[in-house]
Amino acid sequence: MQFVLATHNQNKVHEFSRMLAPLGIDISVPDGLPEVEENGTTFEENAFLKAASACRFTGKPAVADDSGLCVHELNGQPGIHSARYAGEYATDADRIVKLLNALRNVPQPDRLAKFVCVICCVFPNGDIITSRGECEGSIAFAPQGNDGFGYDPVFLVGERSFAQMNAEQKDAVSHRGNALRLFQKDLQAYCAKHLKDI
Repeated sequence: MQFVLATHNQNKVHEFSRMLAPLGIDISVPDGLPEVEENGTTFEENAFLKAASACRFTGKPAVADDSGLCVHELNGQPGIHSARYAGEYATDADRIVKLLNALRNVPQPDRLAKFVCVICCVFPNGDIITSRGECEGSIAFAPQGNDGFGYDPVFLVGERSFAQMNAEQKDAVSHRGNALRLFQKDLQAYCAKHLKDI
């Protein structure tokens, strides 16, 4: 099956391709994919906006995710604004610095956080699949590890950050891994009923 992925983030392309390959899904990112204003108020709304735009642009089933880091001490922020938390042109390092500064005086027991990922698939016939995954953890006092991307170096699951895990270890516990596993089940159920439409 040919699906398009509505993202310009190569790290996400690798994660989606790796986890959806067992379903026989070929993921591609079309050239010229238009940017979408993520003006939704939830992860679900933003994921749908991106997937719907890509589906209209290509005429193919389109998958998008919206994900972010929700810190309890910051009332759920940065949340849906995670990618723009430190400004439109900020780097991952800039966002991490801002987050750690915001939590500078917060002790470890109060540094609880969760990563959220919502995956939305929009089909040309108008059908929609939405799957949500979460991963509970906490925020480290300093970056740890050299792998991953985004907030991975400061998001701890137990004693290790996402950036200290290999791809298999991260997939097993991460918000995107959890969302993709649910999406796999939802997509398999959908295909069993509507295979002729894909």
